[in-house]
Order: sequence, then structure tokens, then C-alpha cells
Amino acid sequence: MNTNDIRQLEPKAIWQNFYDLTRIPRPSHKKEEIGAFLESFGKSLGLETLRDEIGNILIRKPATPGMENRKAVVLQAHMDMVPQKNSNVSHDFQKDPIDAYIDGDWVTAHDTTLGADNGIGLAAAMSIMQSTNIPHPAVEMFITVDEETGMFGAFGLQPNFLKGDILINMDSEDEGELYVGCAGGIDADVTFRYKEVEVPEGDVALKVSLTGLKGGHSGVDIHLQRANANKLMFRFLKDAVADEEARLASIDGGSLRNAIPREAFAVITVPAEGVDDMIEYVQECEELFIEEYKGVEDKISFTVEQVELPSGLLPEEVQDDLINGVTACPNGVYRFIPELPTVVETSNNLAIIHSDRSSVSVRCLMRSSVESRKEEIASMVESAFLLAGAKVELKGGYPGWKPNLESPILKTMTSVYENKYGKTPKVMIIHAGLECGILGTHYPNMDMISFGPTIRYPHSPDEKVNIATVQMFWDYLLATLENIPVK
Repeated sequence: MNTNDIRQLEPKAIWQNFYDLTRIPRPSHKKEEIGAFLESFGKSLGLETLRDEIGNILIRKPATPGMENRKAVVLQAHMDMVPQKNSNVSHDFQKDPIDAYIDGDWVTAHDTTLGADNGIGLAAAMSIMQSTNIPHPAVEMFITVDEETGMFGAFGLQPNFLKGDILINMDSEDEGELYVGCAGGIDADVTFRYKEVEVPEGDVALKVSLTGLKGGHSGVDIHLQRANANKLMFRFLKDAVADEEARLASIDGGSLRNAIPREAFAVITVPAEGVDDMIEYVQECEELFIEEYKGVEDKISFTVEQVELPSGLLPEEVQDDLINGVTACPNGVYRFIPELPTVVETSNNLAIIHSDRSSVSVRCLMRSSVESRKEEIASMVESAFLLAGAKVELKGGYPGWKPNLESPILKTMTSVYENKYGKTPKVMIIHAGLECGILGTHYPNMDMISFGPTIRYPHSPDEKVNIATVQMFWDYLLATLENIPVK
């Protein structure tokens, strides 16, 4: 099916707007085109439209007749998407549209992220602003920039920019769940510096490639025990160096701090007489990884090919320190919430490892719903790399969102859902970061909640959104706006 088919889905308003968003390249930090589009969108409707210094967009729409005495609502989403693609795909997120299509009960994209995170939420807010027959209180459509790479739009929000009493964040990814809390996070930037040394005479260069892993969102999917490409690659490298006389020339694994790394590539050299043994060892590792992750990963591929000799290698001491540091670094779930044993409390994502002939950079994203635990896991990561002789910088920390189970909007949306669907929605705390925590520091008295349709595998090329739940999400949003309490 071709991309245009998604515009025929119901509700047409959302899918038309989402289709328009797929036409506009909007990876994080590419905000001018999408920002101009949204600014033009608001002005074309004759609505008050503002764009702040950092690039956030705010569009205000008055209440419909009879709803003027209701509390004002902020409909909040972010404009950027995560740019992830499979390595065999030619796609430029800086200029190419997303090739979205219908696949059974889902909408997905060909070998790239779809951008349903947070494009569906953004499309829903746009649809409310366009509407002429939907009852609603005064609404503000507030769309932030660069959420996926550090929540910069939320951090940069100025006081008094928003006027609403209630904020409805539409960046959650499970229909039937209402989110009232989230984890905070902090980044670790690690650097190993070096001067290249010569390749030993008689060595042959090999490129080893680990591909086919599922990856996923490092908050939403971290508990699924998926393989981390960086961890597996360095597990191989440690033994290859110790047992096969391998030397490391370059490494490139993962690409985004908040995506579980799906691929990793390394160039190594080995003595010519050891090439066959190395090829055999790579095959053994592939078989081992497939066996270990049976039922979790189904497309693991670990291959090796001969390539041209590199210009130089990491010095042995830096190579060994790097390997030991990565091996020692904690990864995945560190702790679940004792009172909610299926909900992750604290985790680390060993996200990116990249060399550039003079340094190796490692980046981790640590999350926790408990501030002291966030500091603990950050200290563990810091210690692992400090012991390995690296420079470590902890930065980009952002707060979690403390749950308020007495929230008036929670009570309203629970009642609306029960009346509409005959069952009670789940009240949840998400391990991923939502902007509500940061926005709450700017507007501490604002009542906040988050919900959304069902999205699977965000931050990976397998991302997909369930069509039926988009309709439910829309119907639920309309019923909620109609039942917003009076001021």
C-alpha cells in the first residue's frame, strides 16, 4: 500500500494531519521547518499563535459557546521525532519524508521510525484547533522542541507563557492507561583520548558487524531484556583481544541516547595466520547470542569481512581500558519499584560508543523515579569509567514527575473512561521521561495527566501505532474536553 492510504483511516482529521507531518522532516534539532509549518497552521485558522525564543509553539483557541466557565486546558505534545533506520536503508531524515503505510491493524514505516511518537498527539491537538463542531473549553496547543534529545523545549519554557489550568500531555503509548508520574534522567558523557599507533606488520583488517537487534525506547522497552548491541560487541572484543591477538581500530555502536542500540560495528586487526580462527569465533558468537536471546531477539546477525588496513589503532592500554570500562558499566534494569514490581524504578542505557581516530566517546542515559537512586546509578557508571581512566561528565539531568493520585483531571478522565468504555483505566507511572516533570517546575499548580494511543517499539524502525486505538484516543479526548470541570 502507498503512503496516501493512511489519510482514509478514521478519524480522518487526525490521520490527515499526521500524513502532513510525515511530509516534513522533523528529527530533533531540525525545528525550523516544522516550527514554521505549525506557526502558519495556527495563523491560517485566525488563532493567536506565538513562537517563543527557543522555538516552542503556542496556539490559543477560545471556548466554544456554553463552555466559557470551564477550566482552560493545555494540549501538549512535542514536534520532534527520533531518527532511527536500518543500516541497509537509504533515508535522509534531514530531507526525506517518512514512508508510512498500513500493515493490518497498524500504521508503520518502511525500515525507519514512524514518528507516531509524538506525531499522533500533535495531530490530535491540531485537529481540535481546526474543529468547528467539537465542544471544548478554552484550549492552548503547546508544542515543544527537541524533547527527544534532552527536553530542551520544556526546560526553556518561560513563566506566564501558558494560561491553562489543566495540562493534558499526549505522549503516552498505551490505550487504557493514564499516566500520573514518570522517571527523571541524567546523561553520562565519557571520553577516552588517544593518539593512534601503527598497525603491527603482518596484520589483516576485519570489520565485524552486529545487526538485526530490535532496540527500542530506553524507557518504555528497557524491561524487555532485549540485547544491547554495544554490550554484545564489547563482550566479543574482550575475548578477541585476549585470545586471538586482536587490536581495535574503530568502533561505532548506537546512535541515540534514548534508544537501545540495535547495531554495532568494529574494525579490528589480527595476525594474518589468525584470520580463519577469527572468522570461526565470530560465527560461534553469533550462535551463542542467538541461543541466549531466543524468544527475545529473532534476527541477530554477527558477521565479519576483510577490509583495507586502517591508518592506525588504539594504543593497547586505551583499548583495554575502554573494553574493561564498557564491560563493567551497568546496563538495563537496575531496580523495580518494590510496591509496583512490574514497573522499572532505575535503569541505565549504554547507548552510544563512537571513535574518531583521536578519541572514543561513550554516552549513557540513566533514569529513575527516585532521585537518590538516579544519583546512585549515575555514580556507578561514573566509577566504572573513572577506574578505566576516562573523563566523565554527568549532565542534562531532569526531574521526575511525582504522582498526585488526588488529581482532579485524573478523577475526571477516570470517570469519563468508565462511562464510555465500561471499565476502569489503569493509573500508571512510566519509566520513560515525560515533559510533565519539567513543566511542573515552571507551573507547580497546574493539574497534569498523560495519555495516548497504543504505540509499539518507539525509537526503533519497528515503530507502529494501532489504528483502532487512535480512534479510541480521539473519542476519549473529545469526551474529556466536554467534561472538563468548571473553574
